[in-house]
Amino acid sequence: MATGTEPPATDDRPPGGGVHTPTRAAIRAPHLRTDRWWLAPAATAAGLLAFVVYSTWRAFANAEYYAAPYVSPFYSPCLAENCEPMRSGPNWELFGTWWGISPAIIILIFPLGFRLTCYYYRKAYYRGFWASPPACAVAEPHKRYTGETRFPLILQNVHRYFFYAALLVAGILSYDTVLAFRDEDYAWGHMGLGTLVFLANIALIWAYTLSCHSCRHIVGGKLKHFSRHPVRYRMWQWIGRLNARHMQLAWASLVSVALADFYVYLVASSAFDDPRFF
Repeated sequence: MATGTEPPATDDRPPGGGVHTPTRAAIRAPHLRTDRWWLAPAATAAGLLAFVVYSTWRAFANAEYYAAPYVSPFYSPCLAENCEPMRSGPNWELFGTWWGISPAIIILIFPLGFRLTCYYYRKAYYRGFWASPPACAVAEPHKRYTGETRFPLILQNVHRYFFYAALLVAGILSYDTVLAFRDEDYAWGHMGLGTLVFLANIALIWAYTLSCHSCRHIVGGKLKHFSRHPVRYRMWQWIGRLNARHMQLAWASLVSVALADFYVYLVASSAFDDPRFF
């Protein structure tokens, strides 16, 4: 019985692959949406591009990243000998004098790898930069689609391992936040505006990290009987509520880590004096 969805006998679809294959509906228009669907991928691309440009500049600057007691999250922990000495700070000289470029390049591999392989960020830059697809109900321009089964996109499957590294980095940034309760002479019991910036940043970093899909699966993904594991079930529920806000937390933490670095840059370059509350 005809359903009205079969392609016509005379196929007038344009030549090419992708959306114009024999298994797809014979619609000549690339899409039938009349709204401004391009705004979302354009805004996503602009936001991610702005962060890439800023973080690249700061990572290669190798300057103005420490102003006691604050250290930029881009440079923590500092794993090279050419780091600025940070009293009681994350100075771990694992790399010798042979490392001559910015020490931020070493550590940024891990948080950036975590974000690049994150399920939300995949959706964001697939749509914003690769148009795969650019929006819902809008055909992608590529002739073939192989998903994440071939190089380089198959490397996205290492996301869980970057999650473990991100936990370690978040722990180190938590330590940096504790050190922010000192003054410029390293005396404890003080709080400045930078302390609040660091507190907000680490809260968002932890919320984004723990809302990760991999974290949710690790906590409760393999359980067959929640009733037999009440603690893990509660944790799974809590992480699930965070996971529902994963997109918002991804953007908020991306902005907060850039603002924390920029704040340290302003203080370290003497462009701004850190106000002290006590």
